Amino acid sequence: MSILDILSDDEQFMVRTVKEFVDKEVKPVVQELEHANTYPEALIEQMKRLGIYGLAVPEEYGGTPVSTPCYVLITEELARGWMSLAGAMGGHTVVAKLLLHFGTEEQRRRWLPRMATGEIRATMALTEPSGGSDLQAMHTVARKDTDGYVVNGAKTWITNARRSQLIALLCKTDPAASPAHQGISILLVEHGPGLTVSRDLPKLGYKGVESCELSFDDFRAPAEALLGGVEGKGFAQMMKGLEIGRLQVAARALGVGRAALEDALAYAQERESFGKPIWKHQAIGNYLADMATSLTAARQLTLFAAREAEAGRRVDMEAGMAKLFASETAMQIALNAVRVHGGYGYSTEFDVERYFRDAPLMIVGEGTNEIQRNVIAGQLVKRGGLDA
Repeated sequence: MSILDILSDDEQFMVRTVKEFVDKEVKPVVQELEHANTYPEALIEQMKRLGIYGLAVPEEYGGTPVSTPCYVLITEELARGWMSLAGAMGGHTVVAKLLLHFGTEEQRRRWLPRMATGEIRATMALTEPSGGSDLQAMHTVARKDTDGYVVNGAKTWITNARRSQLIALLCKTDPAASPAHQGISILLVEHGPGLTVSRDLPKLGYKGVESCELSFDDFRAPAEALLGGVEGKGFAQMMKGLEIGRLQVAARALGVGRAALEDALAYAQERESFGKPIWKHQAIGNYLADMATSLTAARQLTLFAAREAEAGRRVDMEAGMAKLFASETAMQIALNAVRVHGGYGYSTEFDVERYFRDAPLMIVGEGTNEIQRNVIAGQLVKRGGLDA
């Protein structure tokens, strides 16, 4: 049975189309783009034409919607080619889901049609320099006046900050609210006076796509920028959006892990030592067996969470499990791929060193794995157990 058998014929075709794009267009150029830290403009344009920016947008708004399992498998294919490409559409998808679930009809019609084509790309701004995982402790404040909101504060580690035209900004509209989450809202903001992209942050991996610091200094946003038109709903809205975000990160991890396994398997059949291919040596064969087994388990866990999300159920625990397990799995597979390659695994002429640099992002991104464990434990208690 193929993993694609869970999808409709049309969705299977889409996954295969993205796979072909990765094999023919991405893999031949990724090493050059990666080491030059070059933004992949030509590949992004091809992704637009493939409809990848409209995967979470309904047809009535011009999108090419797919099921959540299909979205996971498409993301995996992109990350198999270059994890940065999956990152270039991850936050965009979260913002599309936020608009779809919580936006006013006016907001949906203003943004979603152009987001579906990639004409407008979106990102989200959550993390602050002093806050990290504690989103409720944010200091970015939007004070309401007669013309809308005046925003002051700073955000960091914002992916696609320079090239995204729309930013879903998590901020405090009522700093005195207690509990704090009741004073948090999301503003849909565009670049303009008072918003500065101050610098691109240097990174171990995740090259090509920028991650930046944002500064808001008396930045003005109109009243209609408030997502859904009601203040104080932003924290719950973003937590719902992060369910698909964490599934996306899990799928990125699957892609990186799969690429590392595929490269290790090919190398182990080509490389010989002591008169035989190295996969026949038990140590190397065991690495390959463990890599394949853990990757399969991670994919099944991620697809389980995706199916639960597609059924309309709350999946903060399931998405957290998928993100936790898939990211830790990708890190271990990437390390083992370096071991299988021996000295060549440390060389920048081989892709496995890139996988080893990219894999840690999924461990700390979209909520660290320590936070995921907190979410999982909390939900286990709240739900009364795993199967309650």
